[in-house]
Amino acid sequence: MCPVVKGQLSPLALLEMTFSPASSSSSFSLCVKEKTWFSGPSLNESPSVLSPWLLLAPLLSPAVPQVTSPPCCLCPEGVHRFQWIRNLVPEFGVSSSHVSVLSSPTEFFELMKGQIKAARRRVVMASLYLGTGPLEQELVDCLESTLEKSLQAKFPSDLKVSILLDFTRGSRGRKNSRTMLLPLLQRFPEQVRVSLFHTPNLRGLLRLLIPERFNETIGLQHIKVYLFDNSVILSGANLSDSYFTNRQDRYVFLQDCPEIADFFTELVDAVGDVSLQLQGDDTVQVVEGMVHPYRGDRAAYCKAANKRVMDVINSARTRQQMLHTQTFHSDSLLTHEDAAAAGDRRPAPDTWIYPLIQMKPFEIQIDEIVTETLLTEAERGAKVYLTTGYFNLTQAYMDLVLGTRAEYQILLASPEVNGFFGAKGVAGAIPAAYVHIEQQFFSEVCSLGQQARVQLQEYWRRGWTFHAKGQFTGTWRPRSPS
Repeated sequence: MCPVVKGQLSPLALLEMTFSPASSSSSFSLCVKEKTWFSGPSLNESPSVLSPWLLLAPLLSPAVPQVTSPPCCLCPEGVHRFQWIRNLVPEFGVSSSHVSVLSSPTEFFELMKGQIKAARRRVVMASLYLGTGPLEQELVDCLESTLEKSLQAKFPSDLKVSILLDFTRGSRGRKNSRTMLLPLLQRFPEQVRVSLFHTPNLRGLLRLLIPERFNETIGLQHIKVYLFDNSVILSGANLSDSYFTNRQDRYVFLQDCPEIADFFTELVDAVGDVSLQLQGDDTVQVVEGMVHPYRGDRAAYCKAANKRVMDVINSARTRQQMLHTQTFHSDSLLTHEDAAAAGDRRPAPDTWIYPLIQMKPFEIQIDEIVTETLLTEAERGAKVYLTTGYFNLTQAYMDLVLGTRAEYQILLASPEVNGFFGAKGVAGAIPAAYVHIEQQFFSEVCSLGQQARVQLQEYWRRGWTFHAKGQFTGTWRPRSPS
């Protein structure tokens, strides 16, 4: 899964998405595109070969926000079909030279350690949980060493470390994410913040009766972002040993992208503010003035959380729109040479990034809107690659895949590389459940005679598991004769 592709491909979009019913989890997605022009779909195909849902898709899906101004022909991206997304989330223009894709868990782990050691101003880490093994301890030791150096330096820095995890997953067992981080909180109380998101849906008798592990099915914090000063790693990987060794995921490294780093810092701060704060004695407290997530009024909490998160999104969107205007529409528009002479050494943007947020308990469903729109608009000639470790399409997504005319190649985890394979108890049956869902879906593909258009493949690698999730959509154009 590659968000920036050069050469023969004309990439249209990369969208991270989790193929499970829209749930209580909080997450974000990343939509990346390079400069391209794309014509809209036509509906000239015979209805007999289309799912009837295709004709209803524009009605069933949320309305696509309309671009409120004429296409901007001065901008490097020119006229493109993704301009409407900037009405929902901030749009960040970067050079593809600042974007790289990591290929292995080891590379991910080593890069994180190196970035932590080099950090001078901020380290922000959001994950489902932090594991408890020696590799995870090595990561914590890196944080401790960097914090110690920041205090002992000739000119002490104002390094801050902010960690956001899920409350239920991070509290599982006697030794858990919380106990791993307590030494940092106790030693550096002014520099370290640990926030534990608790879903508002787990409350009352439900919270008392559902045991550990099972309570995680009610709702989770699922953002995965690792940020060091002005560089960001966007991934699906958690902070656990298998994700550092033999669990294949995807990892996009955005190097020296201050506007993006600022946005994700603000986003994690916002979710942290509506989460419980871990204290040095392993207790938790709510941020002063915030409604308690499971003891307070649920509606009041969700309303406050919605406002806190949407304020960040809307503020960044406005900020980026102003930057866009200043950069491309100012009367004193500088050439690249003039900008370089003025001290701006950053290369011109050729890649646009849209962070898509999904927090359904807070009525934030931007990811759903954009995903359904992209699937709805997939035209003939386009090829869509989907990948997921857990194949469980929502009915709306399934209907769109079966109803549109694009070619689909879907990469799934084989049962043996499913993270639950060989697990004890009920969890051990999860891989078989996903196989059943996969077989049902493929049977429907075959019954519609669409095997040539919709293909399923399983990932298998001895001794590994598979956790990558994403969507890549593109058009393949023949090479011009040389």
